[in-house]
Amino acid sequence: MARNDIKNSSLLKTKFLIYAFNGRTHFFIPLYVKKQRYSQAQVNSEVGIPPYLLVNWSTCKLIIQTASMDVKIESSWKEQLADEFEKPYFKQLSDNVDRAYKDNQCFPPINLVFNAFNLCPFHKVKVVIIGQDPYPGKGQAHGLSFSFDGGKPFPRSLNTIFKGIYDDFKTPFPTSGNLTRWAEQGVLLLNAILSVQEHKPASHGKFGWKQFTDAVIERLNDEREGLVFMLWGVKARKKAHLIDERKHCVLTAVHPAARPPKGGYPKACKGFWPGYKHFSQANEYLSSRDKTPINW
Repeated sequence: MARNDIKNSSLLKTKFLIYAFNGRTHFFIPLYVKKQRYSQAQVNSEVGIPPYLLVNWSTCKLIIQTASMDVKIESSWKEQLADEFEKPYFKQLSDNVDRAYKDNQCFPPINLVFNAFNLCPFHKVKVVIIGQDPYPGKGQAHGLSFSFDGGKPFPRSLNTIFKGIYDDFKTPFPTSGNLTRWAEQGVLLLNAILSVQEHKPASHGKFGWKQFTDAVIERLNDEREGLVFMLWGVKARKKAHLIDERKHCVLTAVHPAARPPKGGYPKACKGFWPGYKHFSQANEYLSSRDKTPINW
């Protein structure tokens, strides 16, 4: 054996042993990585511990690539979703997104795909509003469901939401459609699909995002109590089975982008926007749990 060298791989972000023997290169990885999936921290701390397993380069990449993915997301979410990031589907999802952003104009900007999580840490979530996928126009989506960064006029869905808030509180219409102010108060503005190709709604629907966002909802359901989930539209309401209504408040409605009934909304309407009064119901529920209401 000519030399023994421990080397850091920028691609895999972990350590492996390289042996040059009889003119050929052999790769060795810790045996425990083969047997189990460990977090990046565990890999980094234990990678120097034998035994090692002899593998070829392709197998070496395959075994530890998923476990070593460095997802840029807020630290509390990274901890909560660590297992999810290590699953094969998420590696495929990541590859799909990388390829789509390389080949086409996609939204939101790649650095804002996880913006909802970065603005609203796991332990600060009080309300979850589930959307479908980002706005497909340039300068509109910025990683928060229903939030619009493109000035006026607002999209139909957001305009309807603001009408609902006015119906609840008689507050003036906001001048901006950017809902960052909600996220910073504990509203997780979560789209079921976190990316989209320009001018092609639902174009990333088969990438694997739905499995990921289902896991987000399940983790919130399991690890937190007293949250408000707003499920608007058929697709959002399909997430209801992931939520335990004994632990959380679930509010459902038609999608705010749906056309109003012929003749407009009746007085004291129920079942149509803006008569749901979801925003006041959410605040009442939060107050009953000794949580600060949202300034909608």
